[in-house]
Amino acid sequence: MSRGFVKESDQEELPIIPARAPLPAGATNYVTPTGLAALRAEAEALEADKAALPTDNEDEHRRATTVIDGKLSLLQQRISSARVVDPAAQPQEEVRFGARVTLRFGSTGKEQTIQIVGVDEANVKEKKIAFTAPIAKAITGLWAGETADFRMGGKAEKLEVLGIGY
Repeated sequence: MSRGFVKESDQEELPIIPARAPLPAGATNYVTPTGLAALRAEAEALEADKAALPTDNEDEHRRATTVIDGKLSLLQQRISSARVVDPAAQPQEEVRFGARVTLRFGSTGKEQTIQIVGVDEANVKEKKIAFTAPIAKAITGLWAGETADFRMGGKAEKLEVLGIGY
């Protein structure tokens, strides 16, 4: 068929739906109770945004609805695959999912506290690190006083676990 007989609105580009934080293939989608609550709150907010969309421009409404529906679909997949791990039920003396860990970086002596969380909860500004991150993998299973070798910025680093809390 000639392109001359196709409506202009049929030629529009499909909206881009941003991907969620990557979860490695085959990895369990661990979340804290707080993380699951945040995912559910995000879904509720998207539903509210969808209900509040203006209907005066049909094309804009359709595009916005498509984006929100795409985000909701990805979010529902994460919620349905979530496996909640209560940090309080973890072994208190060992670094596990949900732990708040105080580390000392051997080369600088700098101390920093991080929390190991699910991929959707991770937020560097809040010092929440995904359990899939290399630093989380390096320290998982350690006890206070133990060290791990870790490559950071191309150089070897010693990480010492100073404290563990849940």
